[in-house]
Amino acid sequence: MAHAVEEGVKKAGVEVICKHVDDASIDEILQCQGLILGSPVYYGLPSAKIKKFIDESIKYHGKLDGTVGGAFASAGGTHTGAETTIIAINEMLLVHGMVIQGSSAGSHYGAASVGSPNEASTTACQRLGERVAKLVKKLNQ
Repeated sequence: MAHAVEEGVKKAGVEVICKHVDDASIDEILQCQGLILGSPVYYGLPSAKIKKFIDESIKYHGKLDGTVGGAFASAGGTHTGAETTIIAINEMLLVHGMVIQGSSAGSHYGAASVGSPNEASTTACQRLGERVAKLVKKLNQ
């Protein structure tokens, strides 16, 4: 899913760095004009690693105003919390003052997959990446 999001960002002509949360440093987020976080669903919420990453970002509270954000999630089955996980990530980004753009064309809050990504969820990820990248470009002209 992350690689499909990455493809969408590239398609919009924006530089992208794709990292696993284990390899990401919270100190890098100030350099980002956009931040898209993805997580597996654990009990209807983001993983502990994603939550820890966001918790550590408190040291930059107030410094991410206007940064564009987005979220995606992968769930083990239908009705198992993909949407609540995406909303939880978006809420955390909004607390930072980040800008989240929804979609009127489906996948309103972000991209979700049930199990391994299929064609529809891969397309949703690409569209998420492209949408965030286009907003980054608009806000940073």
